[in-house]
Amino acid sequence: MSSILCVEDDATMADHIAQCLREAGHSVDVAGTGTLGFELAMDGHYAAIVLDRMLPEVDGLTVLSRLREAGNRTPVLVLSALASLDERVKGLRAGSDDYLTKPFELPELLARLEAVQRRAAPSGEVTRLVEGELELDLLARRVTWGGKRIDLQPREFRLLEFLVRHRGQVVTRSMLLEGVWDYHFDPGTNVIDVHVSRLRKKLDEGGAGNIVQTVRGTGYRVGGEPVSA
Repeated sequence: MSSILCVEDDATMADHIAQCLREAGHSVDVAGTGTLGFELAMDGHYAAIVLDRMLPEVDGLTVLSRLREAGNRTPVLVLSALASLDERVKGLRAGSDDYLTKPFELPELLARLEAVQRRAAPSGEVTRLVEGELELDLLARRVTWGGKRIDLQPREFRLLEFLVRHRGQVVTRSMLLEGVWDYHFDPGTNVIDVHVSRLRKKLDEGGAGNIVQTVRGTGYRVGGEPVSA
């Protein structure tokens, strides 16, 4: 299943959607404003976004336009009480992958989310990374070690994915800043150290200790010959 972001200011509606998605096996983050929704969408790595049209602070279509302008291509399903043809066309032209009018049935929401994810996955795209007993499901954003699930936050998943995609290579600090945080400069903080430490703790608790190796003075590595301390 997938990691889904739900941006909906109606708390009752958001709870219903989140519960439905979780019961279907998805992990869900919820944002109640357009500002927070945009920040989470840009910071996380979601398989799809459920985006309400009318939001406080920044409206849904503006959020959508900004995401697309920033190069974010996550599939977006827009929810709206505005059901006219003109409004649906506006939503699609703003960059949405589908447009669902309110009121709607939750099974239809699930089906439409599955459809936009299928359409977004290019033919032949790698959807799974394996390193020994470690397995990353890139569509579901799920990590397992020997079949046991390890729960990671979106940024931790991106960090591990980047390291595994570069298995056997030494990954430098600058590579991580650009590839995981989209920074083209060093912010002068210990953000990498903090996230690597959290990632290692969760991997260790899941039985995958020592898979992320430190190459002293250089960076980190997954795979390859063991590095002496």
